[in-house]
Amino acid sequence: MREIPLTVKRSIELLGLGLLGTIFVIGSNIIMPVIMAFFISIMLVPIYRFLRKYKCPEIIAIILPILMVAVFVGLIVWFFSAQVGQLAADFPQIKKNVSMHLKSLSEWFGQITHYSTSEQMDFINKKSNDLLNMAGGMASGAAVTLSSVFVFVGLLPIYIYLILFYKDILLRFIFMWFKPDHHAKVKEAIYETESIIKSYLVGLLIQITYMTILLGGLLLLFGIKHALLIGIIFALLNLIPYVGALVGNILGVLLTLTASTSLTPVITVLAVIAAVQFLDNNILMPRIVGSKVKINALMAILGVIVGGSMAGVSGMFLSMPIIAVLKIIFDRTEMFKQWGVLFGDERPAKSPMKIPSFRKKKTVPTEPGVQKKI
Repeated sequence: MREIPLTVKRSIELLGLGLLGTIFVIGSNIIMPVIMAFFISIMLVPIYRFLRKYKCPEIIAIILPILMVAVFVGLIVWFFSAQVGQLAADFPQIKKNVSMHLKSLSEWFGQITHYSTSEQMDFINKKSNDLLNMAGGMASGAAVTLSSVFVFVGLLPIYIYLILFYKDILLRFIFMWFKPDHHAKVKEAIYETESIIKSYLVGLLIQITYMTILLGGLLLLFGIKHALLIGIIFALLNLIPYVGALVGNILGVLLTLTASTSLTPVITVLAVIAAVQFLDNNILMPRIVGSKVKINALMAILGVIVGGSMAGVSGMFLSMPIIAVLKIIFDRTEMFKQWGVLFGDERPAKSPMKIPSFRKKKTVPTEPGVQKKI
């Protein structure tokens, strides 16, 4: 049998990627809740196994972990709502501070340009009317988005329950896709995927907690208003690699400007965020997560952007664990091993243009297919 030409192989790979991306875009409202439920289910498996070990009925062993997640999420929503309520209570002062900052900005802009304050106000009023005309369409779009969020959240516990209940059927389905000779590698990939996802998601939960406490506590010590709100917003946005930290800095500055008449608190907020980020990125998070699958920054940023364009915020949050799972699969598949190299951050010691050995596919070290305790 003649071997398929290399150009045909690569064309099929790219066609498959394009088809997979199209399916994700078209069916994101169906696929993303399932993927999210899959990752949460893997995180809850140790609790399920612990309860089953002590003869707990299967249904209770599934429902109890789901209730624990619901309580945890409820506490986060309650805490966030309480902080937003305090922000709303200060609205008159916020309005006054914003007007003062806008006036200062207008005066500065008038000094460096030929536009007077009255001309600037006319321009702002004109654009405000245009924005009001767009409000109707945006409101209807927001209503659709809000309804989709409720559907997303409502389906999650159902999917989690069913995935845990039928996990053995899903595992059998996966093994039946491969020849018996490959089952050892499939078992390795399954256990390593479980280990990576558990360490990643549990690490993120710990990160949200200590980022909120550390950042919010430091800002409180420096007398920054709405310190805890800035802390929790930044902690949640920091879950989105690279992009989230930038947006969190911007929102922190804006919240500080609305509560202060000077720029000194803004500088304090930026300095504290930078210090906490350095501590998080270089000391705390590597020790907590200890990820065995490392993704390079280029693929991480592209993954966040592509995930956001395909499935919105949920796609941005799930981009990193999805890429990590794909890398585990690619590293163990001879046909797609080059994609695993592309996702990883292991730079060759010498340029592949000069050293032929760095152009070849190498065997990825793996561990025996045994269950790993997290």
